[in-house]
Amino acid sequence: MPTAAVTNAEKTPKSAGPKAQKKDKGGDRRLKRIDVTMKRNQYKPDALIEVLHAAQEAFGYLDEAVLLHVARGLKLPLSRVYGVATFYHLFTLKPSGAHNCVVCMGTACYVKGGGKVMEALQAELGIEVGETTPDGQVSLMAARCLGACGIAPAVVYDGEIAGKQQPDQAIAKIKELQG
Repeated sequence: MPTAAVTNAEKTPKSAGPKAQKKDKGGDRRLKRIDVTMKRNQYKPDALIEVLHAAQEAFGYLDEAVLLHVARGLKLPLSRVYGVATFYHLFTLKPSGAHNCVVCMGTACYVKGGGKVMEALQAELGIEVGETTPDGQVSLMAARCLGACGIAPAVVYDGEIAGKQQPDQAIAKIKELQG
C-alpha cells in the first residue's frame, strides 16, 4: 500500500519543478504568453530563440522552471534550451535590477577608456560584471560591442545609449538612477 508521500509524488509531473507547478496552478498569464508564442510557431524547434525572447520578456529572466517549460513545449532536450539561453548575451538566467547599466568593452570603447569606466562602476557599486547590487537597484553588464564606436566609450543606461563616457560621468548617472 503506497504511503501518502508516494501518492502525492505520483500526482505531480516529474519533468516540472516546484516553481513551474506553482505557476501552472495559478494559470500564470506569463506561461500562457509563452504557450501562445510556441503555438504561433507550430511548436517547431526552430522557434527556440523567438520563444526564449517571449519568455524573457514575460518573466524578465529565464529561470530553470521556464527553461523546462520551453523544452517540454518544443520537445527539445533541456541541454539544448539551456545552451542557447547561455550562448546569447541577450538572455539572462538571473533577475536583473531595477536599472541596467551596460558598458561596451569593444576594442574602440576599451581603448578610449571603457575599461576605466567599468572599473569605476564596479568600485562604486561594489559588484562585478553580471551581478546586481544587493538592494536590487542596478545590474552591471558588459557588451562585446554596441556598434557605437564613433562615440566611444559608450554605456547604455536603462536602454539609452550615452557616448564619450568618463568614469565620473558614469558614476553620476548611476547615482541619478538610484535616486
